Amino acid sequence: MSESTRKRKGQPALDFKSATLYAVRVVLNSHDIDTLVAALDIRMRDAGSFFEHEPVVIDSTAVEQRIDWSALLQALQGHNLHPVGVVATGDNLEGAQQAGLTAVDLANPVPRPTSTPAPDSEVPVVAPPPAGQDKPKQAASKRSPDSPAADDAKTAAKTPEDNKAEPARQLSLPEIAPAAMVINRPLRSGQRIYARDTDLIIIGVVSQGAEVIADGNIHVYGPLRGKAMAGARGDTRARIFTTQLDPELLAIAGVYRVIETRLDDSLKNQPAIIQLDEDDALHITALGK
Repeated sequence: MSESTRKRKGQPALDFKSATLYAVRVVLNSHDIDTLVAALDIRMRDAGSFFEHEPVVIDSTAVEQRIDWSALLQALQGHNLHPVGVVATGDNLEGAQQAGLTAVDLANPVPRPTSTPAPDSEVPVVAPPPAGQDKPKQAASKRSPDSPAADDAKTAAKTPEDNKAEPARQLSLPEIAPAAMVINRPLRSGQRIYARDTDLIIIGVVSQGAEVIADGNIHVYGPLRGKAMAGARGDTRARIFTTQLDPELLAIAGVYRVIETRLDDSLKNQPAIIQLDEDDALHITALGK
């Protein structure tokens, strides 16, 4: 992407996104070192001390021009960030490796299983027989010729030779999504809970300094005062729900928002939902408003 195209689209020269649960991905959208350093200063000032001493992976795949890797690494280290790897191509990959970075592979996350309603035709119906049909034989005689019970009767009437000649019926069962992880207790400062491949439900307070992380959605039935990170492996459809919003940090699919200033009164300590909008920005909506 050219510099002029980037400016027209209003993209920042530098952004933060998650690489894994334990590293921050610094995404470069410009090769100009002065622009990058200025953007880095702004992001780190806005984030306070949250990103300090974090390992980072630098992603320069959107930049074609040569980057001054030595100056960039010096700027990152000046903010107590520790570059550990790079995602790059061509000259930038070669330059990054010469500067001491290791090429890493940030493959697209495997989508987690989802549950879908079965078609009505596959849903079994269990109901008592109509009035006056007390005998099992009478109830069976009323079944449709295409019902499962009729199929079983036809199979039983066949000879063993007939059954051998007919191929075995293949049963396909829908994949079942992992059950949500439920934590029925408050979380104190310093505690971290991670729900891999599924949703996370917290019944109780998430205190300041506590972290709740899930590959799927996060539900907090109580005050959310710590950090909540949903869609941890890239699920942009993930959401965060809470009955009392007062967080330190919110994140969905690597898009962070550090809450340092007071939230609007319509949101603070109110039931809320957090999700990504079409521009990949966090959007907070008060529930019931």
